[in-house]
Amino acid sequence: MSTSTKIFIPRDTASLSMGGDEVASKIEEIAQKEKKEVTIIRNGSWGMSWLEPLIEIEIEGHRVAYGPISETDIIDLFKADFLNGGSHFLKLGNTKDIPYLKNQQRWTFRKCGLIDPISIDDYIKNKGFSGLGIALKKGSDYVLKELEKSGLRGRGGAGFPTAIKWQTVANAEGAQKYITCNADEGDSGTFSDRILMESDPLALIEGMTIAGLTVGANKGYIYLRSEYPNAYEILNSAINTAKEHNWLGKNIQSSGFDFEIDIHIGGGSYVCGEETAMLESLEGKAGMIRFKPPLPAIEGLFGKPTVVNNVVTLASVPDIIDQGGPAYSAYGVNRSKGTLAFQLSGNVKQGGLVEIAFGITLRELIEQWGGGTASGKPVYAVQVGGPLGAYFPDSLLDTPLDYEAFAAKDGMVGHGGIVVFDDTADMAIQARFAMEFCSIESCGKCTPCRIGSTRGVEVIDRIISNDNREKNIDLLNDLCETMIDGSLCAMGGMTPFPVKSALQYFPKDFKPEIE
Repeated sequence: MSTSTKIFIPRDTASLSMGGDEVASKIEEIAQKEKKEVTIIRNGSWGMSWLEPLIEIEIEGHRVAYGPISETDIIDLFKADFLNGGSHFLKLGNTKDIPYLKNQQRWTFRKCGLIDPISIDDYIKNKGFSGLGIALKKGSDYVLKELEKSGLRGRGGAGFPTAIKWQTVANAEGAQKYITCNADEGDSGTFSDRILMESDPLALIEGMTIAGLTVGANKGYIYLRSEYPNAYEILNSAINTAKEHNWLGKNIQSSGFDFEIDIHIGGGSYVCGEETAMLESLEGKAGMIRFKPPLPAIEGLFGKPTVVNNVVTLASVPDIIDQGGPAYSAYGVNRSKGTLAFQLSGNVKQGGLVEIAFGITLRELIEQWGGGTASGKPVYAVQVGGPLGAYFPDSLLDTPLDYEAFAAKDGMVGHGGIVVFDDTADMAIQARFAMEFCSIESCGKCTPCRIGSTRGVEVIDRIISNDNREKNIDLLNDLCETMIDGSLCAMGGMTPFPVKSALQYFPKDFKPEIE
């Protein structure tokens, strides 16, 4: 009796962009011609982006990886008998033994790449919905205590303690409360939210449902970046699957608890990544910053108490409730507990996602996981935390990645995006980009951000052209301080960080070339 060989081919955006669908079709075509029984499973991504499309063959209970695969490689792979783990120059061995993956400390992303993203059976087989099951039995107080023990802080960038935010909403008066997921992942060099939504969407759904149960909310919204159509499709399928199996919707698992989730497509504005602008957009208004207080936990969506968390924060909750808060807080350092999904991009050999405990250094991440620069040139600058993060020179690469350690160096961990530059980068141009980005993306509500960023571009242009250079450098520093002190939100308040760091650490890039 013949058995079908399982072949795993990711359906995440990175794999699709590199020809994942074409590879899957070609394998099916040749398998049919050669009368080979194959079952293709479109799994999520392991986060090894430089190897996409990565394909895996299940052999005697383990998976053998090959990659990166192109459509033109398929005939040779069949000739090499890859369905039985045959030798080929693209063979990587057992997936779990690939050093990039093996040396991580996977928590939130432990199922990404392992499962079919919309298979309820796969999800439950891997302890999915265990956390929700416990929460339904033990209730709100238990969840809040375990969250407090875990030390989980918001993974969207601010690092605010999740337990305090949820406790505030739970204590707030109001018959109607909301859970909102900020999935408007707009920072440069960030893709952890996307990978999680495309590879393990049920973890996000479970986390939002636990949040609703904990604070007394029966409605949740995912505010999804408009540039993520694939994530939308997968999320939508996962929501429908969860409803079909009564893990979402009315009377969840006969508990008497109701919870619904809707997906709202974002307005394409970077500033909507800020929580109050996101809420404005959710309400059908222009995405502009709200004054605080009141905080969203007190008066949020439609004036009701609202939890606002990002994707990774919410998806981390189920396993915390299942395994207990202390199991999570055993990872990390100081007040930065647990793990973070760091995303390596830019001029780096091995770009991708690395989930590991806080406390690792930038240098370790770039050298041990990233493999150094793709160009082979020295690392010149590293930006962490998106387009508003500071540029760190080589002398700061041994800074441990934790919120307070980075803040002490005027940097921010943020969402965990790490962009690497070699010594061909011009940091004066990068500083100008930061100001220009702010001028384009500013919501316009406050003057320091709206006008300051525009003037900032003009001043940097004068410095680059050697127009009264020293005076304009002083003016630029003064302008940066005004934006930091006077801006309404982080958009204007943090734009000066990359500018000031470029001036401080890369002064030669602001000097004109002597002809």
